[in-house]
Amino acid sequence: MPKQDTKEQPATTSEAEVKENKEIKAEAPATADLPASNKGRKKVKKQVPVGNAYVQATYNNTIITFTDRNGNGLTQSSAGQVGFKGPKKSTPYAAGVIVRNAAERVKQYGLKEVYVFVKGVGAGREAAIRALNANGINVLSIKDITPIPHNGCRARKPRRV
Repeated sequence: MPKQDTKEQPATTSEAEVKENKEIKAEAPATADLPASNKGRKKVKKQVPVGNAYVQATYNNTIITFTDRNGNGLTQSSAGQVGFKGPKKSTPYAAGVIVRNAAERVKQYGLKEVYVFVKGVGAGREAAIRALNANGINVLSIKDITPIPHNGCRARKPRRV
């Protein structure tokens, strides 16, 4: 059996076929019949009555993150994000402003009670917890999760002068 060429020849379309295709496209249903896109729709936020609040208070900044009980983030705020610069970022006042900002945004989730986890040694530690209570969020428990080295890395050798 001789081999046949399997390459397809380019199909030539006549003017009549092109006209038919244009007519078919013109008869296509209007976009109003198609399902609406999510562009104009407001996204429904899930309701989370109980969650976690993570406060990270360093010497240079304070960051608060609200999550649900599984650890999925709801919102977060930091001193730099609110508008503080330089040494003002690590003050107790900045921590209060940060919590107020984040608490406003987390209200849409229906968050009423939080378990607080505090990390770090900055000045905003206690101020952030007090601000949580002042902004209508009930604090169920407070846990310090600051990492502490168990003798850590090997120290450098003493300097000889």
